[in-house]
Amino acid sequence: MKETYRAYDEVIGQCRELFSKKMNDYGAAWRILRLPSLTDQIFIKAQRIRSLQENATRKVDEGERSEFIGIINYSVMALIQLERGVVEMPDLSTSQALELYDTQIANTRSLMEAKNHDYGEAWRDMRVSSLTDLILQKLLRVKQIENNQGVTQVSEGVDANYQDMINYAVFALIHLGAADEPKKEEA
Repeated sequence: MKETYRAYDEVIGQCRELFSKKMNDYGAAWRILRLPSLTDQIFIKAQRIRSLQENATRKVDEGERSEFIGIINYSVMALIQLERGVVEMPDLSTSQALELYDTQIANTRSLMEAKNHDYGEAWRDMRVSSLTDLILQKLLRVKQIENNQGVTQVSEGVDANYQDMINYAVFALIHLGAADEPKKEEA
């Protein structure tokens, strides 16, 4: 499991770095987004990944990796919005946003550690396409909960679903990184 934790932290480091750069470029403009808008952004990214997995032809020169990173970062934004609420105007500096990012990731990583312990790293035997499908399933669940104004009878809330999406996307990125290692050695 130590290898999982190291790889997890490496993937999150890449995602955080991109988040930080975008905060410097755009500020916290994302703070005006309502949860359904963030959910839809994540849904678009997951649908694109599925399309890339199913179609051999690509018309945009961006692969699955950038979309999984987007799923992670948009899910963190959603968790922050759940905690802090939506605002009319951006209200966070880069350092404040990164502090909130780190808090959400720490909570999500703890969830991953607990589930990884209980499931015995079953994700390692999963295909990236299956992880994509699980993300899409979580998104459909979130959309239904949003349509129900957040009311659930027996299900976990949207926060747990966003956390699961983050963890599935990290696992997919770990798999994609491992799949590319032999290609690098051959080149």
